[in-house]
Amino acid sequence: MKAIGFKTSLPITEKESFIEFEAPVPKAEGHDLLVKIKAISINPVDFKIRQNAAKDTILDTPKVIGWDACGVVEAVGDEVTLFKKGDEVYYAGDINRSGSNAEYQLVDERITGKKPLSLTAAEAAAMPLTVLTAWEILFDRIRISPEKDKGKSLLIIGGAGGMGSIAIQLAKKIAGLTVIATASRPESIQWCKEMGADIVVDHRNLSAAMNAAGFNTVDFILDFVDTSAYWDAMADLIKPQGHIASITGAGTPVALNKLKSKSVSFSWEFMFTRSSFQTDDMQEQHHILNRVADLLDDGVLKHTLTTTLNGLTAGNLKTAHGLQEGGKTIGKTVILL
Repeated sequence: MKAIGFKTSLPITEKESFIEFEAPVPKAEGHDLLVKIKAISINPVDFKIRQNAAKDTILDTPKVIGWDACGVVEAVGDEVTLFKKGDEVYYAGDINRSGSNAEYQLVDERITGKKPLSLTAAEAAAMPLTVLTAWEILFDRIRISPEKDKGKSLLIIGGAGGMGSIAIQLAKKIAGLTVIATASRPESIQWCKEMGADIVVDHRNLSAAMNAAGFNTVDFILDFVDTSAYWDAMADLIKPQGHIASITGAGTPVALNKLKSKSVSFSWEFMFTRSSFQTDDMQEQHHILNRVADLLDDGVLKHTLTTTLNGLTAGNLKTAHGLQEGGKTIGKTVILL
């Protein structure tokens, strides 16, 4: 099968930042599905892994990355009960396994969902990683309840990217929150509004922008951009007994003492935790993807695909990574095989 990977971490402009090669088709065993991939999408985690996984070294075998895909089940392992050959699926995979930048991939059935019937393969491939992350950060980490939290305020830092695009929708349509999103360009502001944001503010002077919009504090904050850069603003804007959650990590220790006087909770969200540690509730990701597939098919949620590239090539992966690294993408970029 055709696969695309890298042997060393290089700038995306370098010729061998991605290389095409032939690899054997893997065999499905246990809980694994062998999926013939139809489409993949690119997330910030892709370029971050590419930049750091093979620094100052040359791997013997190319590393294949990629954590969003839609495809058809070609074969199943002997412990599989959730899917059968011929089923269309979508998933975000496992960060510790070979990725989706290939014609075939193995993925555990417990972190795989049924493809939304109403979406094309490209539209479906745009969704899994962001859907799982946004769902988990809202409902598993902060534990927002539509019954008790309806009408409360949520600030989303990074509203127009793939993550913000679906988080706005889930927060508004499912949780019933008042959603404030950050964006600064006319096109990204408009996109956030189309996704359902009640208010859009400029991230460049966040506290002042929030105050000008009539919010001195908010109940919840999601950071999809840079924990360290926005930490002081988040500590300032969060309500007493509120909750902040982030996916971005921090290059330096986070000053949690800034939250102490307000009794504020803080959570990290990492979508790969369940698969990496084979947690007891690992199959919850299967259920989340299926629930979201139904919401997409019912028209409650809408896909976030904005850019489609045709063909699994090193050139297209370089283009997609370049767009992500630029930090100005709106929605999701997909490669159709």
